[in-house]
Formats: sequence, C-alpha cells, structure tokens
Amino acid sequence: MGHQHITTRDNTAIHYKDWGSGRPVVFSHGWPLNADTWDIQLRLVAENGYRGIAHDRRGHGRSGQPWDGNDMDTYADDLAEVLEQLDIRDAVLVGHSTGGGEVARYIGRHGTDRVSKVVLLSSIPPLMLKNANNPEGTPIDVFDQLRSQLLADRSQFYKDLSAMFYGANRPGSSVSQGTRDAFWLMSMQVGIKAAYDCIRQFSETDFTEDLKRIDVPALIAQGDDDQIVAYAAASPKTAEIVSDATLKTYPGAPHGLVGSYQDAFNTDLMTFIKS
Repeated sequence: MGHQHITTRDNTAIHYKDWGSGRPVVFSHGWPLNADTWDIQLRLVAENGYRGIAHDRRGHGRSGQPWDGNDMDTYADDLAEVLEQLDIRDAVLVGHSTGGGEVARYIGRHGTDRVSKVVLLSSIPPLMLKNANNPEGTPIDVFDQLRSQLLADRSQFYKDLSAMFYGANRPGSSVSQGTRDAFWLMSMQVGIKAAYDCIRQFSETDFTEDLKRIDVPALIAQGDDDQIVAYAAASPKTAEIVSDATLKTYPGAPHGLVGSYQDAFNTDLMTFIKS
C-alpha cells in the first residue's frame, strides 16, 4: 500500500502515504509543502515497527485543489476523515509548523479518542500574529508581504523563502542546494489560491482553546533560531498551556528539519513514541 487517497465530504481527494504496520504515527506537514517532506521520518517509524501515515493537505501536493475549504477548521476535519476512513486508533500525531496547528485544531474539534500522543514541531500555536496580548509575535505587515510576493512571482518567492526556512542565510549553514530545491519543488505543487488562503490561517488563528484540550502526553519541540515561527511566541507558550507537555529546544536550529537538527529530532521522536 503506497499511494492512495480518501475522498472528503465535499468531494475533495486527500492523498496520503501509508508505510509499514503497527501502531500508527500520523504526520501533518507545513505550508507550502506536502507529505514528501516527512519521508525520512516515515521511513524511520516504518523501519522500527510502526505504521507511518502522511497526507497532502488540501490544495497541496497530490491532493485536490478545491476553491473553498482552505481554512484551519476544514484542514482539521480533513485529518479527521483520514483517521476515520483508515480506522486509525492509538495514534501519535506529529505536526510541523502549519501542520502543528492542524493537529491542535483537530483535537480542539474532535478530541483525543483516536490519539495517544502528540508532537508539535516548530509549530504555529498558540498564535503567530503580534498583538497586544502577544507582543512576541510577528507583525501583520510580514504576512501581507508574503501574500504580495506570492502573487507577484511565487517561484522566486519560494526560492527566497527556502533560505529562511532552513537557515541558509546564517553563517556556517551547511544546507544543500538540493534541500532548497526540494522545498521549491513541493511549494510549486500548491495551487496559488490554497497557498494564499493558508497564510491567513497559519498567521491569524488562535489555538489557545485547542491546546487546552490536549489531554495526552505532548512533545513540544523547536529550534531557537527559527526565522519563520518566532520561538518566543510559539513553543514555550504552547508548553505552558498543554497539561502534559515536554519542551525540547534545539539551540541555533532553523525552522525546517535539516542535518544534525534532523538527527536530533529523529532521536527525540523515536524516544517519545516508545516511552
């Protein structure tokens, strides 16, 4: 069983990978990527006796590109449909960036009946946007700029964004051009409507109430040199809200998994899954 899809209630095809067998570990990817960004981790869990599952968010990758539904509630409900149609239980849910928001909103809307543990990596909760209550957040102008650059020249925009994503603009970075090219390739598969709509969803959604509903053990992990999701606004705050949370900070690590940072996270992921 390699490439399959489920069909959602609004008739959108959601593509997913389903590798290995055993206790399920379900991965939700970040914007503007797809399930391929999790291949290393999918292989890792499948080789260690688990069942790795990762879907392409609607509008992204090989999933359908409907005009409507590019919003956090629908993303969460799409994840719910994947879990229900595959009859997934006792799952470890792993979300990166926007995917971490999707996981939190899934639990906010659907609870933890099918979930045993949660991993939020470099994730957008509780709230990315800077406001009076969230001074550590990112100003709205930054997200407005993302939108205008996306519409003006999305291909070049994604090439430029990959530098911040992987910290290629930092001294001593060893991020390969191949890794940055892969980011561009995945990004170019997103429909521009979905890519545009999702910016508001990841930047302006407040997940505080969703996080309060996470009643299973949670690993909250992030690099403290994250140039996409401001560390101070994200993981430490999330770890305070989630009742049973372990905060893991990777000194100097960027937003996207790469090199020694990826190795460290993979070790922590497997330790947490097995614990």
